[in-house]
Amino acid sequence: MTQSTTKSEAQILLHYHPWSRAAGVRWLLEELEVPYDVHFVDFNAPGGVDEAYRSIHPHKKVPAVEIDGQVLTERAALTIDLADRFPKAGLAPAVGDPLRSSYLYMLVYCDSVFDPCVAARAHGLTYASNDYSFGTFDDMIKNVQARLGAQPYAAGDRFTAADTQLASSLSFTMNQLQVVPRLPEFEAYLARIAERPAYVRAQRLDLELMQSLGRLPASAAQ
Repeated sequence: MTQSTTKSEAQILLHYHPWSRAAGVRWLLEELEVPYDVHFVDFNAPGGVDEAYRSIHPHKKVPAVEIDGQVLTERAALTIDLADRFPKAGLAPAVGDPLRSSYLYMLVYCDSVFDPCVAARAHGLTYASNDYSFGTFDDMIKNVQARLGAQPYAAGDRFTAADTQLASSLSFTMNQLQVVPRLPEFEAYLARIAERPAYVRAQRLDLELMQSLGRLPASAAQ
């Protein structure tokens, strides 16, 4: 396994590949302003991901985070744990906060509805709404569009850790995968997100990591 050059006194280790479903977790760590180390998981290695990595993630996927020796996977779980663990950043509405329910809803929705709907559409799967627990792509798009049309952020009127997951998913599926339509509500939301210093920093760090590994031209990281 290739180790990045990141150095810190962190007790957090992020198992990671840029421009993947893990991107939102790196961004979240930047928002939290906590030290962490990065272990690059090479999906393009000859023979695939090292089998030893299965002890970290049973499906050899990212993200996975080791926190004080404990391993945690799945984006919603990681986001809830990290944002609650570092409350000083104010990214997790506390129990009793009116945004808490909406916050938890959107975090789970990204994993349990948004992702599988996009995957089904990308692979041309035809099915009825009741065939799968996640429902249809069109219903998912209408739901997210309605929410972002009625409120500026995933959970409501302020930025939360849920935005690190929703925005990273929307950005990738609109701009790289090109499955999610470029709706005005989505583009306005991503424009607000793009102004956040932690988001910009995470994007730069991804470029620098891939450059250091020889995965892109030096000019791309400038």
